[in-house]
Amino acid sequence: MLPAGGPSPAQTCGAVLVAAVLLQSVCVAVTFLYFTSELRQLQDSYSKSGIACLTGEEIRNSIQNLELIESEDREADPCWQVKWHLGKLIKKMMSRSYEENISAINVERTLTLPHTEAQQPRSPIRRIAAHLTGSSGRRSSLSSRINTLPRRGIGHKINSWESSRKGHSFLYNVELRNGELVIPQTGFYYIYSQIYFRFRENEDSDLLGQIRNPKQLVQYVYKLTNYPEPILLMKSARTSCWSKKAEYGLYSIYQGGVFQLKREDRIFVSVSNSDIVDMDKEASFFGAFMIG
Repeated sequence: MLPAGGPSPAQTCGAVLVAAVLLQSVCVAVTFLYFTSELRQLQDSYSKSGIACLTGEEIRNSIQNLELIESEDREADPCWQVKWHLGKLIKKMMSRSYEENISAINVERTLTLPHTEAQQPRSPIRRIAAHLTGSSGRRSSLSSRINTLPRRGIGHKINSWESSRKGHSFLYNVELRNGELVIPQTGFYYIYSQIYFRFRENEDSDLLGQIRNPKQLVQYVYKLTNYPEPILLMKSARTSCWSKKAEYGLYSIYQGGVFQLKREDRIFVSVSNSDIVDMDKEASFFGAFMIG
């Protein structure tokens, strides 16, 4: 119940304070709504301008004229920072892609080409090959074609081979000298040889008796170098004893292998039991070819 004299000072102050608080709250709410609306408008405007910086012909010209953008007044163009960073990124990606493509091309060329320019041999590789055959199947002329092995080697060297392209024989960049193939170039060579042994019943009786006894049929392949003695590369052998009832006896020995030879080395074939060697061109042969 209010006193007759009107509201007290305390009540008046309380009412004024409540009114001030309500007024301040209204002002804060109005201010918040106003700034929220302004910020939203600024955000929308910035987003639209940022997207606009990345669309149209403008961005193409900006990437092509990246150096010009760096020298222009940056404050006059609101999109300069977007353009500058985007242009740098695109150029970096293009440069990396170009380097990767060049590296892949170089690797492919290295794998497909046998030699790079720095590894090209000083002289072209020549085709080096030889195939020698027996010069005749007649036994009467055999003795003149087999010589005692020089120096200290074993057996009798076959001195004469057919090399003039008769039948299957040939020489490519190789010299035949006294039954020896002269190597023209240092490298690895495949060397092969086959010798044909046989006898018949109409042979000389003394020779036939010797043949029928157990004999070692041996084929040797030698190399001659500056060393004073020949170097044995290959040897193949068999012990044969033909029956007295046999009308004839036949046997051939083949051998082959890869060896490293030097320029001016010489290779040749020697045999044991030269009396029963048959120089038939299809059965007795000797050859070599370079493989690297």
